[in-house]
Amino acid sequence: MTTDQDQVPAGGPCRAAGPQRRILLVLVLGQVLGGLGTGATLSLGALLISELAGSSAWSGMAATMSTLGAALFALPLAGLAQARGRRISLSGGAVTAALGAVVAVTAADLGSVLLVLAGILMLGAAQAVNLQSRFAATDLADPRSRGRDLSLVVWSTAIGAVTGPNLLGPGEVVGGALGMPPLTGVFAFTMTAQLLAAIVYLVGLRPDPLLAARAGGAGVAGEKAAEPATTAQEPVAEPVRPWRAILTVALSHGVMVALMSMTPVHLQDHGSTLSVIGLTISLHIAGMYAFSPVFGILADRRGARTTVLLGQALLVGAMALSMLGSESSAVAVASLILLGLGWSASTVAGSVQISRAGTPETRSRIQGSSDTVMNLMGALGGASAGLILSAVGFAGLAGLLLVPVAVVVAFQLMPPQTPSGRSSAA
Repeated sequence: MTTDQDQVPAGGPCRAAGPQRRILLVLVLGQVLGGLGTGATLSLGALLISELAGSSAWSGMAATMSTLGAALFALPLAGLAQARGRRISLSGGAVTAALGAVVAVTAADLGSVLLVLAGILMLGAAQAVNLQSRFAATDLADPRSRGRDLSLVVWSTAIGAVTGPNLLGPGEVVGGALGMPPLTGVFAFTMTAQLLAAIVYLVGLRPDPLLAARAGGAGVAGEKAAEPATTAQEPVAEPVRPWRAILTVALSHGVMVALMSMTPVHLQDHGSTLSVIGLTISLHIAGMYAFSPVFGILADRRGARTTVLLGQALLVGAMALSMLGSESSAVAVASLILLGLGWSASTVAGSVQISRAGTPETRSRIQGSSDTVMNLMGALGGASAGLILSAVGFAGLAGLLLVPVAVVVAFQLMPPQTPSGRSSAA
């Protein structure tokens, strides 16, 4: 049952502009706080696991458990959103992540590697919240600006992600003052940031965007009339096939993770310094997030499918550079910049397609499924990339990654389906 605060203003999406602006501000602030915690603890988690296990072989499990945690919590949080709204779902995920930080600190004090892994798994809920937030931005969005609103939330992720790792030093100072175990001080920042994010979501998401959209029909009523004519290649009168959009986002993410995770190894093997490797990753992250609003606006004006295809073209460019110039550090830097841009265009536009799928009553489940598949594909890409690299080399890895890109292009070029199941071309 919804309250008066959860009702969308009478008049549909256009009259919901005021609440939508406030909701975007809340989501952006929550993303910044969430990124502060996860960006720092993921880096430190690898060091902590290595220290407790006495071997660096275990350090990669930090990223693996975080990704699996994001996949594990995506569907439960989506179900909670469907039942109770975004406000409860996002704040509940943030509290779960805060508890994960407490578990990790306790595990370090006990010297338990398995318990540290469990804590990092719980911290993966923060990434699930991060992904769900981009969809929350579309619940009350005007159909003409859905891509822009979604991409602004994606863009804000970069603020916390870039700032977070710089908290490692101050975290150790704070941890020492509080008597915390070595290498755990930054988890105090994580816990605080996640709890603040939970409060922001609880207090700020009024009206609850998902419940308001469901009650008032925002995002459905008037959508066909409001959709710009420039998106005629994706007529909103025909439903988006969710599995195409889900696989578009998941495969693009898997390609990005696979090539990105192996590029530092490749550069190091060819004598690049750590400063060059660090600059390469920084430029890649900038490519992932800095231009996401551009791709969101492009999806609104030229169509999500066109933007996805642009993203795939950028990914092809990244693979081509990696294959043809695998011996050059400068070429590797250019490749990762294109890789980040291609991921951004494909993820933003693919997410816009997912946000259109289904009805307000079913969309959160579809979105949760997308986030689960996306994280699992990322984990698969990262885990398999090392084996492929050792078997066929860096250029061979880039060549093989053209296969999922071709699959995405084929999905996007398939004709839309009518409710009867026949293609619109028919």
